[in-house]
Amino acid sequence: MTVNVVPNSRHGLLTNNSQVASLFPFTPGVVRPMEMIKVSAGSRSTAVAGAIAGIIRDAGHAEVQAIGASAVNQAIKAIAIAHGYLQLDNIDIVCVPSFTEVDIDGNERTAVRISIEKR
Repeated sequence: MTVNVVPNSRHGLLTNNSQVASLFPFTPGVVRPMEMIKVSAGSRSTAVAGAIAGIIRDAGHAEVQAIGASAVNQAIKAIAIAHGYLQLDNIDIVCVPSFTEVDIDGNERTAVRISIEKR
């Protein structure tokens, strides 16, 4: 399941699964698919941060994926901003980075995947 952050989207900046969190509410002990937030170099970090914070509030965990230095930069900035948003609700987060291989148009690319969870 993926959540794409669209820089110029009008409502909440989520497309293709904007209702993911409400369809799969957080239930302790229940294993379910993680939401994937794909970040590009052109993504607005505040928009991505809002998506991260919303998913963390609703589901307790999220994953961010970025390919390329600029996209990874935007993702890291978004996580820092989301941390500030979530602190207002007394929610602390931790993130664990990893590398993954993804297929794009028949070419294998290395992406940075960052798992984000409530502490």
